Amino acid sequence: MIRIVVSVKPNAFKDVIHLDESGNIIIRIKEAPVDGAANTYLIKFLSREFNIPKSFITLEKGATSHFKKILLAIDQPAFDRIMAKYKK
Repeated sequence: MIRIVVSVKPNAFKDVIHLDESGNIIIRIKEAPVDGAANTYLIKFLSREFNIPKSFITLEKGATSHFKKILLAIDQPAFDRIMAKYKK
């Protein structure tokens, strides 16, 4: 299990994941933060982007915040492979 903290920016022009200079994960999504729609969309987006089932992704904390704690049901080597494509 991997626990990550991400900064989510809704209402973006396009869906994108990037790492800032400090290695923090920033996710921009097109969905608006209305009635939990952005959280649902975020899980679907991460599922597609990371190529893992939605059931492997749990929003642990931050349902109404830009900062979210997410639990991924994958091991560290798998997570490292996923994140390697976002490092520049």
